[in-house]
Amino acid sequence: MSLLPATPEGLATAVDHLRAGGVLGLPTETVYGLAADATNPAAVARVFATKGRPPTHPLIVHLAAGAAVAPWVSDWPALAERLATAFWPGPLTLVVPCSSGVLSAVTGGQDTVALRVPAHAVAQAVLAAFGGALVAPSANRYGRLSPTRAADVLQEFAGSVPVVEGGDCTVGIESTIVACLNGEVRVLRPGLITPGALSRVAGVEVLVGAATDGPRVPGAVKAHYAPRTPLEVVPSALLAQRAAEVPGACVVARLAGVATGVAVELAVPGRWVGLPQTPAEFGQKLYATLRDLDALGAPRLFVEAPPAGEEWAAVRDRLARAAAAGELESGD
Repeated sequence: MSLLPATPEGLATAVDHLRAGGVLGLPTETVYGLAADATNPAAVARVFATKGRPPTHPLIVHLAAGAAVAPWVSDWPALAERLATAFWPGPLTLVVPCSSGVLSAVTGGQDTVALRVPAHAVAQAVLAAFGGALVAPSANRYGRLSPTRAADVLQEFAGSVPVVEGGDCTVGIESTIVACLNGEVRVLRPGLITPGALSRVAGVEVLVGAATDGPRVPGAVKAHYAPRTPLEVVPSALLAQRAAEVPGACVVARLAGVATGVAVELAVPGRWVGLPQTPAEFGQKLYATLRDLDALGAPRLFVEAPPAGEEWAAVRDRLARAAAAGELESGD
């Protein structure tokens, strides 16, 4: 039952597996998640064990569209309600004060909980049929590239985790995480939804970056989202030169405004890959491209540095964390 089709029979099998306390590869619009019953301590423990995830790292609780947040929160701020109304279902996670009934393993022992309503038809069908909430961190080994295709999950866990086929993820970058605490709106992890978009809806200034005493959230460690091949982010003007210094290296470049000489290299299939120029399209293809290049066994991956601007913040964040992991592993 490794790959389950998104048919009534396949979804029924998936729901039965979740009700039995199993973990499941579940498609969302951001990345594939490793789903389990958010109220079952043994199931949540299996998520941590399967991923190799540190137990102090909180999980995001995924809800069906229209599901009540009341069982999960001790307070639902008006600012959170505004954002949820505008962006749910969608790639936005809201961190709010949690109720006493939420498992400590889900919150990482904190007094906050992270909630999201995914905008993926298959995820919503599973959530509705399951009739409850699911934790669903990215379906990969801890610290590695998030999966955006069902085949990625099957490969990551050698077929030991059943996966519901949901096609390629349409966002491809993890959700924006926003804390609505103490009257503030604060972006704790950048994603497709930008601070500007959040501010227009919330009607307040949106802060960016974790507060010193703020909650821990997924994906906030320095080294994360990494391929096994060491990755280096390189300014456009230096990309061709840097690649020439490492024979056999793989290169990812933006199709617009690429470095001198890169456009010629992109015409040669193989280790030079061009991704779309818009941040949304670039982000949607990034992880899948890095996974495919990672499989080639190259000595290094070079990625053209993204432009400035808040719309590229999520891509810059993921690449910076992936590069930090590469530096640790290569000894640089």
